[in-house]
Amino acid sequence: MSDYYECTKVGVEFLEQTNNVFVAEEIVRATPEQIFDVFEDAHSWTVWAMPIQKVEWTSPKPYGKGTTRSVYMMGDLVGHEEFVEWDRGKRMAFSFLGASKPATKKFLEDYRVEDLGDGTCRVQWYMAMEVEGFSRHMMFLTRPIMRIMNRRMFRKFKEFTESYANGELALEAA
Repeated sequence: MSDYYECTKVGVEFLEQTNNVFVAEEIVRATPEQIFDVFEDAHSWTVWAMPIQKVEWTSPKPYGKGTTRSVYMMGDLVGHEEFVEWDRGKRMAFSFLGASKPATKKFLEDYRVEDLGDGTCRVQWYMAMEVEGFSRHMMFLTRPIMRIMNRRMFRKFKEFTESYANGELALEAA
């Protein structure tokens, strides 16, 4: 078992409480339900979110507020997450409860889906964090890099989701 360092659980209000907020947005040609199919598929995250190597849902379906999962990332980082918002087809947000490395103090991701009524959805991704130790002093350097990387990842999310919605690929069975 990897090391476990407790993080401070936060809600979506954390987006207003930190300077370390990263936003990406895409117009995706898919239904809100198809977008959430991709969100709920553990393997999908490993395709479009570059650092993610494995996602393990630790709560049974149906997923909702209070659902938990563990996400295994590059650099031997494991994030243990709890969903603090879940409205299928509209919004989901999660906070780290703990991590395998001590730098992360608070972490939140918030995904918002707006059906535009023309076969497309606006999908917004907010990521917010507070780190401690050496990482805290490096945020001024990592912020611009993270903004670029998050936008690039979200373009991959759009491409992957549209391929699924068009029937060009199937999601892995849970």
